[in-house]
Amino acid sequence: MPKVVLAYSGGLDTSVAIRWMKEHYGMEVYAVAIDVGEERDYAGIRQKALDLGAVGAEVIDAKEEFARDFIFPALRANALYEDQYPLSTSLARPLIAKHVGEVALREKAEAVAHGATGKGNDQVRFEVTWACLFPELKQLAPIREWGLSREEEIDYAKEHGIPIPVGKESPYSYDTNLWGKSAEAGPLEDPWFEPQADVHQWTKDPDAAPDQPAYVEIGFEKGAPVSLDGQNMSPADLIGRLNALAGEHGVGRIDMIENRLVGIKSRETYECPAAVVLLAAHRDLEGLCLERELSHFKRVLELKYAELVYYGLWYSPLRRALDAFMEDTQQTVTGTVRVKLHKGNCSPVGRKSPFSLYRYELATYDRADRFDHRAAKGFIQLWGRSAQIAEQIRREAEKE
Repeated sequence: MPKVVLAYSGGLDTSVAIRWMKEHYGMEVYAVAIDVGEERDYAGIRQKALDLGAVGAEVIDAKEEFARDFIFPALRANALYEDQYPLSTSLARPLIAKHVGEVALREKAEAVAHGATGKGNDQVRFEVTWACLFPELKQLAPIREWGLSREEEIDYAKEHGIPIPVGKESPYSYDTNLWGKSAEAGPLEDPWFEPQADVHQWTKDPDAAPDQPAYVEIGFEKGAPVSLDGQNMSPADLIGRLNALAGEHGVGRIDMIENRLVGIKSRETYECPAAVVLLAAHRDLEGLCLERELSHFKRVLELKYAELVYYGLWYSPLRRALDAFMEDTQQTVTGTVRVKLHKGNCSPVGRKSPFSLYRYELATYDRADRFDHRAAKGFIQLWGRSAQIAEQIRREAEKE
C-alpha cells in the first residue's frame, strides 16, 4: 500500500484527514508533528494519530531551529506583512514542510500532505516548499479536495469518533508557535465584530493588566536578541520568556484586515507579545546604529522581505539574497534596548551601543555644542538649488 506523510497538528483538519485519506486514497498515513513552540501535549498528539489509524507517528522538536534560522532572520529584516503581521504562521510553514519532506524520504513514502484549505495561504507555503526541496514527491491536499464546510467537517469527525478540540459552540481556529498565536473563523469572520475575551489566550486584557509598568532590557548581538535583563538565553527560551512577560501586560494583540495571496481579504487576529516587543526594540537599536541612507533603503527591502515570506517563497533566490543584505546591515546592531510594557503598550525608552552613531556634542543645544552652524547656510543653498530653479521656471511659464 502506498504511503503518505502528513504534516499533523492534532487539530480538526489533520485529524479528519488521517481517516479521510485512508478511505479515499487507499494510502497508509504516517503523521509528523513539528513542535515549533505550541506548548502542547505532543505525546498525546502522537498517540492520537496512531489511534486514528496512522501507521506511524513522530514528533520533531524544532523550536530552537525555528527561532534561530527562521524567526531571527525575519527579525533582522523587521518583517511585518502589511505593517502589522509579524509572520508567525508564515515563517513556520516552510520549516514544517522541510521536516515533513525529509521524513517522507526516510520512510520511502511517495507523497506528502498538508491540512490547509483551498482559500488560505498555507497551501502555497507547503506546496512551494515541497516543489523546491522535494520535487520527486507527490503532493496531496485532502481538505482542499473534500469540499466540506467547517460544520460538515465537525459532523464527519463526530460520526467517525474522531476527537477534536473545537465544536459548533466554540468555532475558533487557532494556530500557535513561538512567534505568535492566530485566531480566525466563527464570529471573527464579521469585520465589525469586536474580539471577545474568549478569543485571547496569550495576552491579558490591557484594562486588567498591572497598573505598574514593567521594564525589560533586551541585549542584541549583530541584530539577534541574546539576553533579557542581562541573562543570556537560547533563542527559543528568550522568546518564550518575553511572550509571558509582555502578554501579562496586554502587549501583542493585533486585529487586521489582511490581503491573502489567493486574492481575498480576510479578518485576522493575532497575539504576538514577544514579536511586537522584539521588533520594536530591534528597530529602535537600528535607529541608533545604522547610517541614514542605509537605514532608509533597508526599509524598502523589508517590505519585499515580508511579502516573500507571506507568499510562501522562503526557499527562493531573492529571499536568500535579501538575507545576505540584511545580515550585512546587522554587523553593528549590537547593544541594549530598555523597553517599557504598560497596559497594552510597548515603548522603547532607552538604548545604548558600542557602535552608536549618536554624538552628544553634535546633537546637544547646550554649551558642549560642536556643530558648525555656519556650514548650514551654504548647505541649504546647494541642497535646494535644483528645486529652486525648477520652481522659478514653472512660475515664469505660468505668467506667459
